[in-house]
Amino acid sequence: MKTLFTLLLGLLCLQSLAQTGVAVPELAHCDESVQDFMRRWKVRGASVAISKDGQLVYNRAFGYADAAHSLPLQPYHLLRVASVSKPVTALAVMKLVETGQLHLSDKVFGPQGLLSGPAYTREIQDPRLYDITVQHLLEHSAGWDRSQGCDGHSTCDPIDFPTQVARVMRVPNPVGDSTLVRYMLRQGLNFAPGTRFAYSNVGYLVLGKVLEAVTHRPYEDWVREHVLLPSGILEARLGRSLPAQRGERESSYDSRYQMPSAFAPARRVPAADGGIHLEAMNAHGGWLFSARDLVRLALAADGLPSRPDLLAPATLRSMVQPSAVSTWYGLGWMVHGDTWWHSGLLDGTASLVTRAPSGYTWAILLNTGSGSAQFWRELQELGNSWIRDASSWPAHDLFAPEMNAGLLRASSSDSAFAQLSWVNGSGTGRLLLLRPDKAGTSFPLDGTSYPVGRELPDGTLVAANGPGSTALLARLDPQRSYYARVVEYRQDSSTAFRPIYTLDGNPQLVLTPEELAHSSPLTLYPNPALGEVHVAGTSRNLLYHLFTQQGGLVQKGELEPNKPLPVRDLPPGQYVLRIVREEREDLLRFVKE
Repeated sequence: MKTLFTLLLGLLCLQSLAQTGVAVPELAHCDESVQDFMRRWKVRGASVAISKDGQLVYNRAFGYADAAHSLPLQPYHLLRVASVSKPVTALAVMKLVETGQLHLSDKVFGPQGLLSGPAYTREIQDPRLYDITVQHLLEHSAGWDRSQGCDGHSTCDPIDFPTQVARVMRVPNPVGDSTLVRYMLRQGLNFAPGTRFAYSNVGYLVLGKVLEAVTHRPYEDWVREHVLLPSGILEARLGRSLPAQRGERESSYDSRYQMPSAFAPARRVPAADGGIHLEAMNAHGGWLFSARDLVRLALAADGLPSRPDLLAPATLRSMVQPSAVSTWYGLGWMVHGDTWWHSGLLDGTASLVTRAPSGYTWAILLNTGSGSAQFWRELQELGNSWIRDASSWPAHDLFAPEMNAGLLRASSSDSAFAQLSWVNGSGTGRLLLLRPDKAGTSFPLDGTSYPVGRELPDGTLVAANGPGSTALLARLDPQRSYYARVVEYRQDSSTAFRPIYTLDGNPQLVLTPEELAHSSPLTLYPNPALGEVHVAGTSRNLLYHLFTQQGGLVQKGELEPNKPLPVRDLPPGQYVLRIVREEREDLLRFVKE
């Protein structure tokens, strides 16, 4: 009996981790190894993506996105990637170098430097700071060594003690990125620039300020436009420190220790929930990604022909060559032969992205972190074991569409109907989601089809599904607001005819009671109608579309002034006439008897 109980308990433990995403039988060993790792290291949630030859062959999530273990982590969840933000910044900087807007030899500080303003120069006492170049920052040889303590701390990385920085610099909490840079300038350097390697978060923070100075754009905006979107990345953004300020679909974090709040130092809070000031870590550690879009990032810089690279081959080669001061770090990438990778660690976060030889790329995102060397050895070995133990690989590609629908708008409506239209993205179809009174919190799941009329768990209605770019919404309550959202998806032979959804950047719209109660200046009679209907209020030809109450198109054409529209052949029922004018659209409802 004791043996049976132990066996049953073991089976329950094995099944305790939620699994989401499209199951891939050929890669079931990946499921098992991830769950085994999570159990050993007590990891709350993990998101994993693997590509082969440029195709996303595996994209699954395990465990939970919340502390209560009530919300399974999904592949669409975003997680902090910590120092994996550095390759993002490095790619942006190298893009500026490639276009001639920046040079690796450019000096950063001083009267002729890229950051020559008085806010920085008045903090400089160590003349060696004037020798720092863009290349020194990229390769971690600028001269700051965080292992050497400062201001009574055993280390000198200001992300670890933002409230102390506020006191020293006499600024209010929370401190911004520029203040952190000024603080480190005041500390001076630990060695002459270019003479040795010392991993530096502040060096990449300075690179973010350099990018802004050169482009005259906010760091996040320029990176999104010139690095992320050209790489097909929609599911990435800079994160926020406080749980109440985080965007949709971001995981919570399993914070293991507390520290003074970066926002109210008199309070101690979980480090992951306001102790660290994530907003001031942007260029060195502030990004959020999904695992699948982190793979996209690596594919945009892998030097292989399967997908276009963001940089020219010569520029890319310069990034992944070990620097003169390190045998294992290039310009924003950790490197070993034909393998390059980067890891990231914060309280509540561990991340790893790897580009391996023979066309394999993978990303692992965790909402639990550990500084254990054994933890990191095992995490890095996971990807190698997936490749080594696979006897066959699927032919599908689970990448979501790279271009969303856009320009969602509502035409004029009567008290019961609304016409929505949008511009299609690069998918094969799209869902129109509708929820009364407040924005939806549930999202479609990859691999699951949603017929019209189905509700998501939070009550969001699937109001339309198909390849079109319009939807007619009937039976809307004019006393309520409705939150509409269009979700692009791809469903074709490449996905094995399973829908794969894009959930960031979807067009959204709120239909207010005022809009729904709008009365059209055009009038229609008779109503009910038998053989024909007339439209009064126009003196020129107008385009029209005639729909059933369910939104099906019956006929379309041009309506002439004072000429009735024949409806004799229509089946009895309710219909909506959509009249298109240059300045607006009108929806007129009538009953055919």
